[in-house]
Amino acid sequence: MRAASMATLALLLLAGCGTTTRKPPIEIFPDMDRQPRYNALAESPFFPDGRASRMPVPGTVAVGQLREDDSYYTGISGNLYLGRNPRPLDAALLARGRTQFEVYCAPCHDRAGDGRGIVSTRAGWLAVNLHEERVVQMTDGELFNVATFGRRTMPGYRFQIPADDRWAIVAYIRALQRTTQGTLVDVPPELRKGVR
Repeated sequence: MRAASMATLALLLLAGCGTTTRKPPIEIFPDMDRQPRYNALAESPFFPDGRASRMPVPGTVAVGQLREDDSYYTGISGNLYLGRNPRPLDAALLARGRTQFEVYCAPCHDRAGDGRGIVSTRAGWLAVNLHEERVVQMTDGELFNVATFGRRTMPGYRFQIPADDRWAIVAYIRALQRTTQGTLVDVPPELRKGVR
């Protein structure tokens, strides 16, 4: 009896395979297949201007896009650049900053930050040397703003790199700058003998 029911089930399954027809399939619940809607940029007699595409209602914010602290996303508070990085400096932040720097910044600025990356040398122009005194004197907010919106030939990365990662990059740039500006006073006394 069991073998007969298995054979019947197999025949039913095979009956649905291999046959083609030009008739539409039977729809049990068609209400979700075809809904009244407008395509993008279509006309609509419902609205006075005749456009189906509408601007969002003023004041609405998309899920996950609420930005209560605007200075965190621009690097500017009032009319001034933020002086210091708002993220707490720790090893995890520097590690994330290094990873993101090597992906997005090193092709032009080089891994050492000296402005001799592969893109800048092959393209015939030099990226900014991040160890120049002018760049060292920039505030963290200005570095963040440049990474966000770009400056001169450098494009902005606000759409490619999240704000948290851009602040991590700023922290890593400061660590890179510190490597070239250290003095013997910065070295602990017990390690100074090994410094040349």
